[in-house]
This record gives sequence, C-alpha cells and structure tokens, in this order.
Amino acid sequence: MLELVELDNTIKLDIRYARDDNFVGRPVYDEARAFLQEDPAEALVRVHRNLIQKGLGLVIYDGYRPWSVTKLFWEVVREDQKPYVADPEIGSRHNRGCAVDLSLFDLESGVQLPMPSEFDEFNEKSAPDFEGGTEAETFNRDLLRTSMEAEGFIVNPKEWWHFDHQDWNNYEIQDIPFSEIGPPL
Repeated sequence: MLELVELDNTIKLDIRYARDDNFVGRPVYDEARAFLQEDPAEALVRVHRNLIQKGLGLVIYDGYRPWSVTKLFWEVVREDQKPYVADPEIGSRHNRGCAVDLSLFDLESGVQLPMPSEFDEFNEKSAPDFEGGTEAETFNRDLLRTSMEAEGFIVNPKEWWHFDHQDWNNYEIQDIPFSEIGPPL
C-alpha cells in the first residue's frame, strides 16, 4: 500500500479516527495516516491534480482501515447505524485498501467546502442523491462524485464521502497496523 501524502503532499488529511471527534468518541488509530493500494492511490492522485486546476483539493478522512477497526465499529454502533458501517463477517473495502472517505477543500483558504451533511453523519442527508441542502452543498458533493467517478471510483449509496475503487474485489482483507506498512513521515 502507498501513503497518500507521499504521492502528493498537497493532499490534506483530516483523519478523525486518530482523534476523539469521531462516532466512537476516542481515537481508534495510533497515527493520522492514509493508505491505499497502488492503483486506487494513483487514481486518487489524478483526481486531486485535476481539482487543483479548479483551485480545489482533496481532504482525506480515511483510507485503508485494519479489519480490527471495522470489527470495533460494528460493535459500538447502534442497530439503526449498522447500515453505515461494514459487517466484519464480510469485511470492508477499506480493509482491502480500496476505499477512501474524503471531501473537497479550497486550496487558497484551506477551508473544507460545505456538503449536505458532515462526515459520518448517519442519516438521509449522507446519501449521494439527497435532494436537500443548499445549492452550493449539492454542487460541491456532485463535483466530488463526478471527479471520483472519472477515475474509476464508485460512490457508496449511503455516504457521499465514501468511494470504492472499481477493482476492490481483486484485493484481500487485511488487518495490518499502519506502523507495519511503513514508518511515519
């Protein structure tokens, strides 16, 4: 797997699972890092570089996720939130290093663009086809989606921020800690 900021250091990280401001309420990652398999990582960098031409960039919330974290998520969410997290019996596309949670930010100000919902907001506003929200929020969400789809990513039907690389099923589920993938930058 490749570390995204090593491929392009203008990609912004907002790894909330390394902090306590996430739905678990505590850090579940020891390090604020994001990895993907080589093909999805290279496709993501192409998306980012295309957006730079518009004065925008990608902000990454999560990439590869060890299977043990997926298991933890399943255990801590309420029953009505389970459609928003992967069942550890099946595993996640994040566990394969082929899924990424992300949004857009303005390169000049560094501010994230408004979207119809917050990241990991487990409700109908999170859907990529949610018809509420402001015109700007919908435009930003749709720009993210078309940009990602142009490079072979598929949006999750429940989460505007979650994209799976089209070749996700070519990879095995993994439970490797970030520290074993490579040393921190």
